[in-house]
Amino acid sequence: MSFDQRALWALSYGLYVVSSRDDGNYNGQIANAVIQVTADPPKLAVALNKKNYTHQCVVNSGLVSISVLDRETPMKMIGLFGFKSGRDIDKMSQCKYKIGSRGCPIVIDHSVSTIEGMVVDSVDVGTHTVFIVEVTGGEVLSDKKPMTYAYYHEHLKGKAQENAPTYRGDVKTKQSGGNEMQEYVCDICGYVYDPEEGDPDSGIEPGTPFKDLPDDWVCPVCGAGKEDFSPVE
Repeated sequence: MSFDQRALWALSYGLYVVSSRDDGNYNGQIANAVIQVTADPPKLAVALNKKNYTHQCVVNSGLVSISVLDRETPMKMIGLFGFKSGRDIDKMSQCKYKIGSRGCPIVIDHSVSTIEGMVVDSVDVGTHTVFIVEVTGGEVLSDKKPMTYAYYHEHLKGKAQENAPTYRGDVKTKQSGGNEMQEYVCDICGYVYDPEEGDPDSGIEPGTPFKDLPDDWVCPVCGAGKEDFSPVE
């Protein structure tokens, strides 16, 4: 039987921060595989990669919080939770969050709504674990539109992290043209460097061509080096 992987690309997803705790440490990650599976009592299925620190936190604590991100969520925040490891940095120190009724951190920055829950079952599906989470609380924080995975890809030009269940094995864009004002895209997270805007937060003035960036300049979203950027066609 033939299989065209693109058939899966038509499936719809959201974009969320899934958070948990482990021995007093708080962590969270970007996830898109979160769905409601029952109404009474309300239960969710949450898929997390076994390599991720958040997976370890959920296994050890049995607690989960989910923050539904809005469309105005900056790429820097998506990069923090989607392309950096909680084993290396304290993500929660770089955003607004609160502690839920069961001691689980809940990200409230750029969140349309938040959901708290506890793990009642799990399924090993190979690279990931699907946690069945019974909802214990929830709150609506904003009337902004939630970000969908399609919006993230099409409008923000974001990419799937390699540990994501929907990773497509993105291929680098081939070199084209020699325009000094050529935009370059990060092959890791999808951040686009626009020479006309520069990167003021990193001390790069507007009007700076990509080729003139310092050798030690890194992607402001995920920290990738210049070698991980390709021209935008």
